[in-house]
Amino acid sequence: MELFQAKDDYILQNGDQALWCSRRDGTIKVRPATDLLFAWNPVCLGLVEGVIGKIQLHTDLPLGLVLIRQKALVGTLPGNHNVYKITKIAVIPLSDEDPQEFELELCKKHHFGIDKAEKLTQSPDDSKFLMKTLSHIKSNVAVPIKKKVKENKEKERLERRLLDELYKIFMDSDSFYYSMTYDLTNTVQRQGESEKSDLPLWKQVDDRFFWNKHMIQDLIDLQVPEVDLWVMPIIQGFVQVEELVVNYNETSDEERSSPETPPKEVTCVDDIQPRFTVVLISRRSRHRAGMRYKRRGVDTDGHVANYVETEQLIHVHSHTLSFVQTRGSVPVFWSQAGYRYNPRPRLEKGENETMAYFSAHFEQQLQLYKKQVIINLIDQGGREKLIGDAYLKQVLLYNNPNLTYVSFDFHEHCRGMKFENVQILTDAISDIITDMKWAWVDQAGVICKQEGIFRINCMDCLDRTNVVQAAIARAVMEQQLKKLGVMPPEQPLPLKCYRIYQVMWANNGDIISRQYAGTAALKGDFTRTGERKLAGVMKDGVNSANRYYLNRFRDAYRQAVIDLMMGLPVTEDLYSIFSKEKEHEEKEKESQRGVQEQVSLLLQTYMQLLLPDDEKFHGGWALISCDLSLIDANNKDVDVLLLLSDKAYYIAYYDDEADKVNQYQRLNLQGLEKIEIGPEPTLFGKPKFCCMRLHYRNVETSGYFHTLRAVTRNPEDDGKGSTAWHNERNRTYTTYTIYELKEHKKKITVLSISE
Repeated sequence: MELFQAKDDYILQNGDQALWCSRRDGTIKVRPATDLLFAWNPVCLGLVEGVIGKIQLHTDLPLGLVLIRQKALVGTLPGNHNVYKITKIAVIPLSDEDPQEFELELCKKHHFGIDKAEKLTQSPDDSKFLMKTLSHIKSNVAVPIKKKVKENKEKERLERRLLDELYKIFMDSDSFYYSMTYDLTNTVQRQGESEKSDLPLWKQVDDRFFWNKHMIQDLIDLQVPEVDLWVMPIIQGFVQVEELVVNYNETSDEERSSPETPPKEVTCVDDIQPRFTVVLISRRSRHRAGMRYKRRGVDTDGHVANYVETEQLIHVHSHTLSFVQTRGSVPVFWSQAGYRYNPRPRLEKGENETMAYFSAHFEQQLQLYKKQVIINLIDQGGREKLIGDAYLKQVLLYNNPNLTYVSFDFHEHCRGMKFENVQILTDAISDIITDMKWAWVDQAGVICKQEGIFRINCMDCLDRTNVVQAAIARAVMEQQLKKLGVMPPEQPLPLKCYRIYQVMWANNGDIISRQYAGTAALKGDFTRTGERKLAGVMKDGVNSANRYYLNRFRDAYRQAVIDLMMGLPVTEDLYSIFSKEKEHEEKEKESQRGVQEQVSLLLQTYMQLLLPDDEKFHGGWALISCDLSLIDANNKDVDVLLLLSDKAYYIAYYDDEADKVNQYQRLNLQGLEKIEIGPEPTLFGKPKFCCMRLHYRNVETSGYFHTLRAVTRNPEDDGKGSTAWHNERNRTYTTYTIYELKEHKKKITVLSISE
């Protein structure tokens, strides 16, 4: 559709209809396309893909018209329905000010032979110009110039900051999807049960997942049939479509790359090999929407934070099978102050106060899904126990026969990176999975319905939840494929199909995590590959550190934008956040010390997962490599993690740009020949740091070593506050312990790192 700019309106033209949006007050009207002739000097700005709606980011800022600037085809659903992802948006301020430049695709009809639109200038209306000049003079008389300039700068900064967050929400998280012909908000089962099939698509939607409803409300309120062309429901969530071939004769990528596997002739896969399409659709609720530390638990309407409905579709010939699961925050009143790593949760209301809202939540859920099987993955010990216990108490008080409660301490069962132990859970609930069934439709209609759903949660409903949902969905999919005759009864899914399927679920976890926590999912490498590796655990640590930073300030802006998209009042003073952010920037040294604290906590939390059960963990240190061969042209530090057990030490190199560990070594302590401590090696100038060199033997060859030093710290920070003192003590003790290793090499396996 074409976007025109006229003197008083922006005009969108699609076929024989046009949408007029006033630049003065944002009023929207639907008019015939021929009315463009009555517009004052309309100029085509280019092409857009659709209308998301309107938004006012602050009372001091003008309304903005949000348009889809660019889309990408995600895939085609059964029935030949295309699904698109929004990749770029344009926000057009509805004001009398001169328009900014928009990088829109130029339409060939109005820009034939032109590669880039010229910047538009508007001749000022004389009366408007005089009135603006008069008001400007009055305001300058009333307010001191310096104060006025400061206010204008703050206003401009706020506008840039909020606009930046709006663009990032739509363009950086791969979060928003739509279809012109398919209802992405409703499951296959709900669509089959619906009596609205003769209505326009936007009137058939599930209101929970209609993310731009408030933004497009002015258009809906016109209540004329012509709006049907313009109202396009958008979901936030995830969609991926893949076609898989069940070929047991095809070697996997791992086998093909192995030098021990002889090459095979490439053969075309013909129609003899069964094919099926798998679709993953996740829909995030617009109720209690927001960022992790800003939205927890339940609200007074019974809505919970991070509520996501995930539907897995299997399509074979004319058969479509659907299996639905949900995730959502524990439906009690609780919070976490997100200004430290892994903050301690706390309950905001008592047991009796919570009961009514807990009941309201599950009454809604049972009305929608009939039965619910809760799978609670929260730790049954430690700081998470408070929330888990409150959850169980509310379930017992609710006492509904259609509610089943299953508790599975994920971290306890999967200790030591053994995430394959999730099968303990799926085996235990296999009868429940079978009894729950799934939705099954074909051209003739509904064959079978899913009876109930799994409602899975951990603390954030992100990482552990995604691993378990993927495991349950896989078990269901294999049952479905065997039922359809696509898979043999006694064989698992071919490895290549399984790998693609794992990647889909890992992508789902990453996208949902970005929407709620701002970073990719932890444990994503297990969901992708089926095994937990050092690189994955190290990436978890960095993602956790990223989450810690992101929730401080960016989340406040992002939460404000989300609330405005939903039509909710912004509870925080955004101008005051500027001063807080400025204070944060001025105290960069202090925050750096906080980062060191987080690194220490992350090492303690995650490094224990790396060691086999028969190795005893002694400690871990974040260091810098001084090996000259690894220092790049920019003299950039190379981050290293040194991990010590009673049998080996690990050297892991972390690439901060790639956001992952790119290599690591496990070296037996028997191969450690000597440890030297001295000045760092330098090509020029005097050495600045004291370093440690670990000499080791590779197989039977000596002469290998690693040279490491401590991370740079500010000596002025030493001894200031208990946290700094604790960190300095840890560093000093670490150096002392390593020196002891040098002197008492034979006793290396019995040294303790504890103070």
